Amino acid sequence: MKQTLHFFLILFFFFSGANAQRVRIDTEAGSLVLELYADKAPATVANFLRYVDGNRYDGAAFYRVVRLDNQATSPVKIEVIQGGLSTDSTRMFPPIAQETTQKTGLKHLDGTLSMARGLPNSGASEFFICINAQPELDFGGKRNPDGQGFAAFGRVVEGMEIVRRIQQGETGQPGPTNAYSNPLQLLKKPVRILRINRI
Repeated sequence: MKQTLHFFLILFFFFSGANAQRVRIDTEAGSLVLELYADKAPATVANFLRYVDGNRYDGAAFYRVVRLDNQATSPVKIEVIQGGLSTDSTRMFPPIAQETTQKTGLKHLDGTLSMARGLPNSGASEFFICINAQPELDFGGKRNPDGQGFAAFGRVVEGMEIVRRIQQGETGQPGPTNAYSNPLQLLKKPVRILRINRI
């Protein structure tokens, strides 16, 4: 009886983790491990993995950091770091439909991975990681005037100290214009993404 119970426990733990997809982001500042919520945000995860599997993020960067001290004109303050291809449209796939947190049941908590966007349904290659809970990024939140929030689709499970270190980088760098380019939030020295791989 004990052996049978032990066998079923092994099977349970093996199969319960079988659907959890993880990726490793190696950067100049260190490495992060992220768990992706494919069961809750399947389209957003599939989009992200399309970039990962095509090596399209290799050589990209974390280039924007948002802190309480560099968003003075915004009535709703957040704390995130943002990475991706920035303005390199040659490596971007078409935007996807937005999986709002109202649909997925996810929340923007400390370490949440989410898709950046301007207009609704415009998310493509850019992503961000939350520092501390950011409820104004959820559906109904006021960070974006349309109230649709952003598409959370994963979380950092290792390396939040790296995320916080990147967030403290010196900002104020004029850069290429995109939907997110507030010069006060652009890193003077973007943190290069060496590679992102499934693990």
